[in-house]
Amino acid sequence: MEAHRLVERTHLAIGLIAGSALWALAAEGEYSARPEVLEYIDGLVTEHGFDRTWLEEVFAGTTKSESVIESISRPAEKVLAWHEYRAIFLTDKRIDGGVTFWKENAAAIAEAERRFGVAGEVVVAIIGVETLYGRYLGSHRVIDALATLAFDYPRRSAFFKRELTQFLLLVREERKDPFGPMGSYAGAMGYGQFISSSYRHYAIDFDGDGKRDIWTNRTDAVGSVANYLSRHGWRGHGPAAVAVDATDDGVLELVQTGLDLNHTVGELRERGALIGEDLNDGTAAALFRMEADDGTEYWLGLNDFYVITRYNHSAMYALAVLQLSQEIRRRFDAEP
Repeated sequence: MEAHRLVERTHLAIGLIAGSALWALAAEGEYSARPEVLEYIDGLVTEHGFDRTWLEEVFAGTTKSESVIESISRPAEKVLAWHEYRAIFLTDKRIDGGVTFWKENAAAIAEAERRFGVAGEVVVAIIGVETLYGRYLGSHRVIDALATLAFDYPRRSAFFKRELTQFLLLVREERKDPFGPMGSYAGAMGYGQFISSSYRHYAIDFDGDGKRDIWTNRTDAVGSVANYLSRHGWRGHGPAAVAVDATDDGVLELVQTGLDLNHTVGELRERGALIGEDLNDGTAAALFRMEADDGTEYWLGLNDFYVITRYNHSAMYALAVLQLSQEIRRRFDAEP
C-alpha cells in the first residue's frame, strides 16, 4: 500500500509540474501548449486535411503579441472625428505619392480600368490609404497577429479564427513559409492590405507570371484591388457619394450608423433633403453625418460608396478614399 501511495504521490507531483510547465508556456504565448489551440488543430486536421505535426510546429513557433491587442482596441475610425480622420489622408504627400504611383504603374492601372471597369484613381487611392503606396506594409508576422486575435481577443475571436484558418490554407496552397508573410496588426497583407480570406478569393496574378504576389508585385496588387471592387458590385456610373443639405428634422431621422443602402433618393427628398436632380428617385442610398472642423456635413452614399465599405467597413474610410481619389485625379490630369 505504501508503495502504491508513493506512486500516486509521484504521479501527482509529475502532473503538477507538467501542468505548471504548460501554464508557463501558455502564459508566454506558446500556443501549442494551450487546450483551445489543440482543439482548433483537431478541427483543421479533420475538416481540411492538415498534417498535425506541421500544425504543431507552426503553433510552437507562434508568439502572442500585446501590441496587436493594443492596436486593434483603438482603430482610427472609432476614435477620430471625420475632420481628424480626413486630415491623415488628404495630404500633399499622399496626393503627390498617388500621382507618382499612377505614372509608374500606368499600364497596369489602365488594364485594370479596362478589364474591371473600376476608376484608376480609386484603385490608387485605396493603395495610398492602406499602405502609402507600399511604404508601410506592416511589421507583424501574420501568423502571430492572427493567432493573438483568435485566441487572446475574445470579442472577435470567431472572426479571427476563421481568418487564421484562411491563412493556413493560403500558405499551404501558395507553398509559403507560414512565418514569412508580414502584415498589419489585424493580419492584413500587401499593398492593398488583403486579409487572408480576401487574398484567397480576390487576389489575382495580373501579370501572368504564375504567382499572386501582393507584397512586391505592383501589377498584381493593382489588379487584385480592382478585382475586389468589381466582384463586390462596382458600377462606375455616376457619383459614389454626394454632399447634401439635410437640415430638416424629418430627414435627420434617417441618418445612419450602419452602412447598408437602406433608403432611396426619393425617400430622402420627401423628408426634406436637397439632392441634385441628376439622381433618380429610385436610387438606393444611405445618409451619413460627418463632423467637420467647421460644422456638420451630410453625405449621401450610393452604390460604389457601399462597395468601398466592403473593403473597410467604415463610412469615413470610404469618403476618405473617394476624396483622395478625386485629388489624385485632378493633380494627375493637370500634369503634362
